[in-house]
Order: sequence, then C-alpha cells, then structure tokens
Amino acid sequence: MEDGSLERGAGSGERESRKQKSEDGRRRTEDGGRRTVDGGRMSEAIKSFRELRVYQAAFELQQHIFKATKQFPKEELYSLTNQFRRASRSIGANISEAWQKRRYQAHFVSKLSDADGEQAETQHWITTAFACGYIPEAERASMLAQCEEIGRKLGKMMAEPEKWCPRSS
Repeated sequence: MEDGSLERGAGSGERESRKQKSEDGRRRTEDGGRRTVDGGRMSEAIKSFRELRVYQAAFELQQHIFKATKQFPKEELYSLTNQFRRASRSIGANISEAWQKRRYQAHFVSKLSDADGEQAETQHWITTAFACGYIPEAERASMLAQCEEIGRKLGKMMAEPEKWCPRSS
C-alpha cells in the first residue's frame, strides 16, 4: 500500500468491514487496523504513530542522513549539516504530532502537510549536499527516492483523512 497503514491482504468481505467502526467506536484504518505477522493475521489495532509505515520510512531517512552528515566538513556543522538534520528529523516529528491530532481532521491534515513540507526541504538539502560534493550520486538518488516514497504516503493520507481520523460524536 502506498500510505501510512500497515499491510494486510483483503478479500471482498474484508473490504466491507473497513467501512465499519471498531469495537471502541473509532473508525478503522484502511486496513482495519490490523497487521500481518509472518504471513498470519493478527487482530491488533494501530496504537502508536511508531507503527505507521510512513513514520518508519521517515525515521529510516533521518538516520540515513545523520550517518551521511557525520562525514561533512566541520565548517558545515552550523549551516548545511544542521539544516539537513533538522529538516529530516521534522518529518517524523510532524507525523507523530499528526497522529495525536487525528481527532481533529483539519489539524491532522495540517501536521501531515507540515511533514510533507519538511520532506520537500530535505530534498533541497540532499541536492545541495550533492552539488557541494559531500554525497555521491548513488546516495543522493537513494535519499531522494526515500523522500518521494514518504511524500506519496503523506499525500495519500492527506487525500483520505477520514480513514485515519475517528468520527466525531
């Protein structure tokens, strides 16, 4: 799936259940709030932003950037290195804030939009680091692909916030 949900196969009966509320009255995620562990089905609701694949992808990108920027020249520490790290870390931070604000659909979408803005800024810093000769082409391409994946997932979540936000009473 190209969104932040956890993956699970779905037959037509399962698709119908996606439209229903869970037992606690909250709307289910697109995949019913369930995940597959080692190929089997397990009934486990998404309890934390840490379980969202979009958050996991953002965290992986942030760590990739942290490791790469350790090799940057010392004179870049308070400019490019700092900006690059801050932008990449803000992606996941905004996703986590969005998750906590999903009770308010407009706030949820706003924070996801902030995360998407940070991933776009991160793309700028990737291009800058490459232009300065601090990262090789393969690393630039890999980082940009990670950003684009995160951007697609965020875009899908923003386009369908009702799948993520509980229905108001």
